[in-house]
Amino acid sequence: MAPRAWRTWTWRIRTWRIRAARRRGIAGAPVGAARRIAALMPWAVLLLGVLPGVLPGVLPGVLRVEAQDLAALYPRDGRRDLTGADIDRYPGAGVLFCHGPDGIPRKAAAAWLIGDPSVVVLNAHNFRNRRLETTREVADCFFQIGGRNYDFVPGSIQLGAVPASQALHITDDWAILRLVRPAEGVRPQPMPAAPDLGEGPMRLPIVMVSPGGHENYRGPASLEACAVRQVDPPSEGGIRRLRHDCNDGFGGSGSGLFDEAGRLVAMQSASLSMNARKPFDIEFHYGSALAFEGELLAALRKAVAAP
Repeated sequence: MAPRAWRTWTWRIRTWRIRAARRRGIAGAPVGAARRIAALMPWAVLLLGVLPGVLPGVLPGVLRVEAQDLAALYPRDGRRDLTGADIDRYPGAGVLFCHGPDGIPRKAAAAWLIGDPSVVVLNAHNFRNRRLETTREVADCFFQIGGRNYDFVPGSIQLGAVPASQALHITDDWAILRLVRPAEGVRPQPMPAAPDLGEGPMRLPIVMVSPGGHENYRGPASLEACAVRQVDPPSEGGIRRLRHDCNDGFGGSGSGLFDEAGRLVAMQSASLSMNARKPFDIEFHYGSALAFEGELLAALRKAVAAP
């Protein structure tokens, strides 16, 4: 690019950036999102105006994520920050961290210390894809709880999917890992009992506890009062899927679903149409959690009883 043309673009970029930063919000986005979008504007101008065709599809995706980074699943968003009192009521809440290709550890998902200070329960999809191919090694991750980090015992992972399976499902999306040393200064979540939920449509009040937080929520961890709207018949491993209307976001996998008495009944697996802000729909727009029952509960009891 010629020097004069470059100076012209530099002036335009600076002007756009200053104007964008002064606005309170961009396209309805909150202040934090607006500032991040404003920071991206110079590169948007350069790539869209000067280098058309370069990195096709990448920039629009980046801008879309920034603009929606605080969007919920549903029009109603009742999430609030997780407090110390909540941790006392829902013990065992921890976070899975994993090292990326650059070696930097990043928050990956929620994980729970259950029944024993060295037993951790979380989603299998943290380590396997839908075809049960390994996407991440256990050795690349660690468990954080109570301000301390703990490594996992190599090779200790137990998956919900049976060896002959060719796909990962909601109801076998669980894994159990053991810590190299027991967690100190924290209480594990009590051993859950198989929930007496019945089947079919319902409106059962629950609380979703998300120690790993969500990318579409401002705080590092959240809690929301919501409801189970339907319980499906048992499938893989004799486990039922709970369809619920709790808000979710990337990073919310493994969140715990608790009943009004504070008992753990299910673990979040996945939600449809992330960041959509659409009304709940029992067929097309809902969250899915797997109940603590069947083979999951049997495997958890065995792990806790092991020396």
